[in-house]
Amino acid sequence: MERHRPCEVIVVGGGVIGLTTAVVLAESGRRVRIWSREPAERTTSEVAGGLWWPYRIEPEERVGGWSLASYEVYAALAATRSEETGVRMVAGVHGGASLDGLGPWAAEVPGLRAATSEECPGGGLWARVPLIDMRVHLPWLRERFRAAGGVVEERAVSSLDEAAAEAPVVVNATGLGARELVPDDSVHPVRGQLVVVENPGVDTWLTSVADEADDGARSTYFLPQPGRLLLGGTAEVGEWSTEPDPAVAEAIVARCAAVRPEIAGARVLGHRVGLRPARPTVRLERESPPGRGGGVLVHNYGHGGAGVTVAWGCAREAAALVG
Repeated sequence: MERHRPCEVIVVGGGVIGLTTAVVLAESGRRVRIWSREPAERTTSEVAGGLWWPYRIEPEERVGGWSLASYEVYAALAATRSEETGVRMVAGVHGGASLDGLGPWAAEVPGLRAATSEECPGGGLWARVPLIDMRVHLPWLRERFRAAGGVVEERAVSSLDEAAAEAPVVVNATGLGARELVPDDSVHPVRGQLVVVENPGVDTWLTSVADEADDGARSTYFLPQPGRLLLGGTAEVGEWSTEPDPAVAEAIVARCAAVRPEIAGARVLGHRVGLRPARPTVRLERESPPGRGGGVLVHNYGHGGAGVTVAWGCAREAAALVG
């Protein structure tokens, strides 16, 4: 019997970062396996609102390029395969934001401009950007990966060395799991809570930081997804609980209804909590750890609340680091 050959690359982590990186690698001709402790539908990525915007992510000088690369991919998918991929181009307003507060990348976003007083009485930025339905997009990414010859395995690991023992190249896309697996104490959760309601006819999105004094821990946003409206939100640094808080949910609905009164009467469909895998800066780099026989480890984690936004840009850079 022919002995099974180890694959060239193992990507550890099956959220949007891991899946997208695996797609890029597999479509470049690599033999790739994904090791994920749970299906994509149960990862933090599935809970994401899915709005393209470089939110709470550093380093600024690299984030712009990653974000724009991803924007181009999403815009193309929205134009040609929207229903299949869950990607749409949707207009909305970032309340309180200004062009002066953004990096050079903003000049490359088509149509981004100051909002009119009718669009946002308090001032802000109008944009038409990708809005991704993660319930559709994650399974689509997985099938695209499989179509390129990739293999997905549900496997929990206690050390990245387990993957290094089976493949010469390992990509660490473990998100919050990197805190223990690397280990990297700078990785921490930023808790986000959403309320899912029936859409009462809202067809544009809105985001607005409610109180700058609490560093955006409380904010107001609503995102129209097919068949529902996502209401948010919170950004609670260091909080690990994944149980929805009824009082927080009530406050979220009230904040959103203050902007669009029709939301107050919308039937609640569910509550969702996700732990954004935050880090002071994204770690996207290659190393050759001692004791691994010349094997390569590429880190791609720490994207906070902007994993969807930078996924394709980071995936391409990670693939280039693999070599």
